[in-house]
Amino acid sequence: MAFSSTISFYDNSLLLKKPINGLINNQPRTPLGRLKFVPLKIQATYVASPSFKQSFQSQEVGNKSQKVPLPAFEFKEYMINKTNQVNKALDEAVPLQHPQKINEAMRYSLLAGGKRVRPILCIASCELVGGDEGLAMPAACALEMIHTMSLIHDDLPCMDNDDLRRGKPTSHKIFGEDTAVLAGDALLSLAFEHVARNTKNVSSDRVVQAIAELGSTVGSKGLVAGQIVDIDSEGKEVSLSTLEYIHVHKTAKLLEAAVVCGAIMGGADATSVERLRKYARSIGLLFQVVDDILDVTKSSEELGKTAGKDLASDKATYPKLMGIDEAKKFAAQLVDEANQGLAFFDHVKAAPLYHFANYIATRQN
Repeated sequence: MAFSSTISFYDNSLLLKKPINGLINNQPRTPLGRLKFVPLKIQATYVASPSFKQSFQSQEVGNKSQKVPLPAFEFKEYMINKTNQVNKALDEAVPLQHPQKINEAMRYSLLAGGKRVRPILCIASCELVGGDEGLAMPAACALEMIHTMSLIHDDLPCMDNDDLRRGKPTSHKIFGEDTAVLAGDALLSLAFEHVARNTKNVSSDRVVQAIAELGSTVGSKGLVAGQIVDIDSEGKEVSLSTLEYIHVHKTAKLLEAAVVCGAIMGGADATSVERLRKYARSIGLLFQVVDDILDVTKSSEELGKTAGKDLASDKATYPKLMGIDEAKKFAAQLVDEANQGLAFFDHVKAAPLYHFANYIATRQN
């Protein structure tokens, strides 16, 4: 099977170990309004074969885009501060109470660490459009609850059958499969309750809009859809379009919801919400592309979870279909596309989101 298409592309660096997407550190800031992004056209031909190799025949048409400087911003300090705030809110959201066993299981996975990417994206998006951390925090916590539920369930023997998560034994290894299933169910239910009950100073219609966004993200049009197609695809030859469907729904949808819910809670208009949605879709898929790359290039100790699981279970991944080098190029393209979605916002206020895209692309675990 083969297909040929012309896609839009933007010039960027291809080295994941350095800031990519045309964003360069330590350069004078240039207002985004003065920049012109010139698309390049690439003719790509994909050939599916038993070896899952992809060949590209490319020819650039047009001029290279002007490099966009990465805004000066103390991103590491920002992440530490926001992570501490999110962890405090999560701890308060799930107190130890009767029945203690289920609450222990919920807290074990929810408070096991992690980068808190989704809740911090929610807060950053809210702050970008004029809101504050307090408006977004209930939704931010809900997103981490949903994410944690997905990890608990994904690790079960009937799913990915994993023993390690965030450097610790998975939930079912500590509490048993029955309690792990119930802990995930309880976190999912609590997520929606937490948004409805604890969101303050936001209009009811916006709260409902955010809840609807969360619901569609986790259900049969979102995470569940990606998971079922992923399961059905194991051991089969999978096209790039199917692989993208899996990861857009299984991974990217929740990252998209994080950014969109933050914007909704912050009072963004419909146009701004959709612009941020475009940004989020790109970093959501980027997250999975990088995850696939790390799965075959890092050890279990470095990742905090079992490395090489996708390869062992014969799952389709971007490195498997495209090769490592082309997967890295695709990641660089996604970062650049994400930043196009931010071009309409204030460069300084959007700094956390610019840095987030680069952070996701260059992360090592």
